[in-house]
Order: sequence, then structure tokens, then C-alpha cells
Amino acid sequence: MRIGIIAPPWYPVPPWGYGGTEGMIDVLARGIMAAGHDVCLFTTADSTCPVPRLHLLPEGLGVAAMADETAELTHLDAAYSHLDDCDVIHDHTLLGPAVQSASCPVVTTVHGPIDTRTRQFLATYPGNVLPTAISHSQRGLAPSGSFSAVVHHGIDMRHWPVGSGSGGYLLFLGRMSPDKGVDAAITVARRAGMPLRIAARIRGPEEKRYFIEAVRPRLGGTVEFLGEVGPGERLALLGEATALLNPLRWSEPFGLVMIEALAVGTPVVTTRWGSSPEIVSHGLTGHLAATTSGLVDGCRLAASLDRDECRASAVERFSAERMVEEYLDLYRSALHPGPGVDLRGSGATAVVGDG
Repeated sequence: MRIGIIAPPWYPVPPWGYGGTEGMIDVLARGIMAAGHDVCLFTTADSTCPVPRLHLLPEGLGVAAMADETAELTHLDAAYSHLDDCDVIHDHTLLGPAVQSASCPVVTTVHGPIDTRTRQFLATYPGNVLPTAISHSQRGLAPSGSFSAVVHHGIDMRHWPVGSGSGGYLLFLGRMSPDKGVDAAITVARRAGMPLRIAARIRGPEEKRYFIEAVRPRLGGTVEFLGEVGPGERLALLGEATALLNPLRWSEPFGLVMIEALAVGTPVVTTRWGSSPEIVSHGLTGHLAATTSGLVDGCRLAASLDRDECRASAVERFSAERMVEEYLDLYRSALHPGPGVDLRGSGATAVVGDG
């Protein structure tokens, strides 16, 4: 098959720092090519993913440009035009399938939350578009029949070796957002009597305001703010942490950082929101909690969990190979759906991720 992949125009593929969607696209594109298929990635010129690439924009536009759809529309118009000869287009934007038409089937992965805007887009997609959810939790928040499949993210385990867990600290890794619960992580760490390192991206006025008002005044002592970190430091921080502390306050569609932590053997302590129960096995690879006290207890118990069990769970359930094969199956289903099969209208699941 010849697969065209469309990345959003905000960050390069792969991203330098934070960028879960772009990281997933990088792994998927590499995996499709390794499986023997032709792949063409439409992204920005500063991308370095080692597959055939096309671009219009010289560099990622950044988060500040997301409010203006003009640049995204220009990017998408060029992408669909250049990928028109593909067997399947895999679009990783929400807007693309609503405003562009293709002569081939279009698979679109919905990476964001199921809000009013997402529901409106899903309702407008034509019949040759197969929307894919990234967790059962995300799918359950959408109207029945909105998604043709659920495919959990995967990562290349070769790039995530098991760490020692000997750092003696808890780690928060993600965005500086109230929804991510950075202030709650500080509370939990102090109550647990454990050091906390915060590696977080700060972009946009809301994240800056939250940091200044809710997080910065509470730094110091055993709570250290590292800012946004690159891939090497990210790997080292995760591998040496006693646990990843992820006190979510929202139904996150998929927590990529959680499978990265498990891959290096680090247990995850998180709240029972969104996709967390699909990723973390309570009492085996981490702890799921509904209260602050439960998170505190989970942090104190994390060091007793088997890091090899965490790694084995990640390899079995969240490998790049598993993700790639499930998407390839979905592409084949899109090309050859069989007589009488309506992947959208029946609400059937063409591919279901494990877990």
C-alpha cells in the first residue's frame, strides 16, 4: 500500500520537546515503512522523520497559531493535493476531513478531547472517512457510531530502555496546565514526603498565568522545576524516577507519557480519569486513585512495584509494532470493506486496541 500521512502544522515530526501527537506520527510513519509499505509524510520542513516527506511550511507554526485556521487550511489544501495518488490518507488533524475531499479512503485519528467542536466535525465527515479514537474512554464520550476503531498509541521500545529507578524522586512530565494537576502533584509529593521534579512546557497565556499563580510560589526545597526538557533528559528523568506522578483533572484521551514511563520500568501514580485505567494496572504497574490521599498512598507504595512487570506490560500492550499492525488492518478494511459492511453507520469496531 501507499500511505499518505498528514501531520498538523504546529510542530515538526518528531518534536524536539513536548508533542505527543507528533511523536506518535513519527513512530507510525517509521513503522509503516519498516513493514514494507510506501509512505509519504506531509509535515513542516523542519521535520526530521526519516521517511519520504513533503512540506509547504518552512517550520512548525507553534501553539500561538492554533487559533487561526487560515494557515492550517493552507497546509491541508497542499497536503491533500500532493497525496492524491495514495491508496489511503491518514490525516492527524480534526479539520482536514471536514474541509478537504480525497479520491481514496481517509483514516483520521482524533487526538483531542471530545468537545462540542469535535462532535460537530465528526458529524460532517463524508462516508469515505474513518475516524479513529485513541482510547475507549474517548470513544465513549462521542455519539454512538462516531468512530470506526480504537487504536491505542504505541512507542518504539528500542528507544526506551529500562531505567534504574534509583533517583528517589517523583516526576511530573507534561504541560503546565491546571488540567494536568501540577499544583496537585506538589501537594501529593509534600504529603508523601518525597522529592518532586517538574518537567513541564509553558506556552500561551493560560499556562503562564497558572505557573505564576499556582505553581511558582510553591517551588523550593524538595520541589524542583526543570522547564521543558529534550528527549535525552526526558528519558533519563523517567528512568531514574521512583514513579511518574500524573494527577489528572480531566478525561485525557490518551496519556502517552504514561506508556513511556512503563516502558522504562517506572510505575505510574495517577487519577482515574480518561484513559488512565486502560493504561495502568492498579497494584501491578502503578496506582489509580480518586483522592489526594489515595495518590499519596500510591506514591509511597510505588517503590515496591516490580519494574520488570511495568516494562513487560508496556511491551505487550503498547509497542509500535502492535499500533502499526492495527492501523495497517484499518487501512485494509478501508480499501476492502466487504459487501454490506458499513464501518461508520453500524458503530462496529474495525480494530480495537488491547487493554
